Amino acid sequence: MTAQLDILAISGSLRKASFNTALLRTAQQEAPADVAIEIYDYSDIPLYNGDIEAAGFPATAQRLKDRVLKADAIIFAVPEYNYSFPGVLKNAIDWASRPYGKSAWMYKPVSLVSTGGGLGAARAQYHIRQVLASQGMHILGAPEVFVTNAATKFDADGRLTDDVARGLIKQQIAALAAWTRRLAASA
Repeated sequence: MTAQLDILAISGSLRKASFNTALLRTAQQEAPADVAIEIYDYSDIPLYNGDIEAAGFPATAQRLKDRVLKADAIIFAVPEYNYSFPGVLKNAIDWASRPYGKSAWMYKPVSLVSTGGGLGAARAQYHIRQVLASQGMHILGAPEVFVTNAATKFDADGRLTDDVARGLIKQQIAALAAWTRRLAASA
């Protein structure tokens, strides 16, 4: 029997009714039986500030870092704000990369999903790839998930109603699980 994989899901939106967070709930529903996905709430992390770090690493940031270290893989839901990804997501990435040289993200397999307007937040995904690559993460190349026209793809309860998008998410989680196991076997 294959060991249970632990995937940490992080949304770039803190909004309760976020369509991007809804994509992560879809990933939980579509995950294979041997994959557990936890959606992490990091809304209590302070803005990164070197003075705060020097005075003592905040407990909330340490909890995030510890959880990232424990995870076998990461999935980010990446909304697009002003042609890029949100500052709250960059802030979480920054805290878990500190102190310098001790990044929790190093060598973690990662996949990306997003939803938004006509481009499905594609620009945000391309920007975040630069940041994740700088952290030494192993970014899954395919399948890519960009759910366009979000307002038409979710019901009133925040459930994804687009069967094609749901299928792509299912494929991506299976691919991320396989990618994670291949990387672990070669380590």
